[in-house]
Amino acid sequence: MGWSGNLPEGGPETAVMQTRLLYAGANRMTATRLAVLDLPEGNAMRAPGEAPGLMALEIAMDEMAERLGMDPVEFRVMNDTQVDPEHPARRYSQRSLIEWLRTGADRFGWKARRAPGARREGPWLVGMGVASGFRNNLLMKSGARVLLDSKGEIAVETDMTDIGTGSYTIIAQTAAEMMGLGLHQVTVRLGDSSYPVAAGSGGQFGANNATSGVYAACVKLREAIAQKLGFNSGDVTFADGQVRSGNRSASLAEAAGADGMMAEDAIEYGDLDKKYQQSTFAGHFVEAAVDAYTGEVRVRRMLAVCAAGRILNPLSARSQVIGAMTMGVGAALMEELAVDTRRGFFVNHDLAGYEVPVHADIPHQEVVFLEEVDPMSSPMKAKGVGELGLCGVGAAVANAVYNATGVRVRDYPITLDKHLSRLPDVA
Repeated sequence: MGWSGNLPEGGPETAVMQTRLLYAGANRMTATRLAVLDLPEGNAMRAPGEAPGLMALEIAMDEMAERLGMDPVEFRVMNDTQVDPEHPARRYSQRSLIEWLRTGADRFGWKARRAPGARREGPWLVGMGVASGFRNNLLMKSGARVLLDSKGEIAVETDMTDIGTGSYTIIAQTAAEMMGLGLHQVTVRLGDSSYPVAAGSGGQFGANNATSGVYAACVKLREAIAQKLGFNSGDVTFADGQVRSGNRSASLAEAAGADGMMAEDAIEYGDLDKKYQQSTFAGHFVEAAVDAYTGEVRVRRMLAVCAAGRILNPLSARSQVIGAMTMGVGAALMEELAVDTRRGFFVNHDLAGYEVPVHADIPHQEVVFLEEVDPMSSPMKAKGVGELGLCGVGAAVANAVYNATGVRVRDYPITLDKHLSRLPDVA
């Protein structure tokens, strides 16, 4: 059951949606309730739906595993599914839940995990937690324009935006790879309404759809270049600024001529999302220590194993994921809105009163991307990954705190006052 509040005509938080897709099971019931509140508008934050929903679902998975006397990783493996549980004819385009769970457990040293409250290091109670990460891969029409100039260099134009997520870089990479050029020979122009319409940034759908639109425009430009040069477009390669077919070759500059060339196209997916369930997955592992005297929680190390198709830029993708993992620590341990119920406003509405993680709160973070491609996702065989890095992190922290102390807290954030009185006696 998901409860949320908003202004009149506002939408709910879809926190139960991943419960319908993540694990196998013949029977389940989910419901969403929305209350009208006299508070500022409620709207999307990073990974709406899955991020808050998994903070509850993945605690429940751990509790069920404990009741059954099973290891939490193995319990999740047992409940894997390769189809949409509600529509079994609709298969996942790709789903490697077992692989990322097993890879993460091995890499994190999961076998060393002990019973709740059993591991002590001086005044610290130490535990490990795991949670699944899940985020849907959204397909949206995206267009782009590619222009080839007389110097054999190209410019890409699309109204996609870059909000710090690396759009300029990944779009340039895509165009350079398609046209056989170096990154220094590609100019990217974004964020102008006169450019072809793209999906935009947000929802983990931006880069995947935008690069697919660039791919489509580059395919069209390649065909036009081959036709102009009299080459067979089915037997032509673009590399090092050259176009080659058999024993013939020409430079892109020659093909462009004095006037240059231009191609514009868009990617459309038809009913692909009806044929396949497309999602991204992660395994989040956390080690946390709780001070046996004060109840203070310290996250010691974190690991995310992500499965999101072809990773187009591992460096920027890793940056996205570690930022999301940091947000997950904040959600689990400190972030909370205080509401004045008499006057209907958020009391801690600025960073002077709203607590978020700082450098001292964030330990060693490791990110692993499974080497995979998803041929059903897009021409790039890639999927979004940024918001996946957040989904499940809060529950992994909560499960680690429980394993450390033997005290279950279901009310986020997990502040020391919520478990201090129930901590094991200090010897």
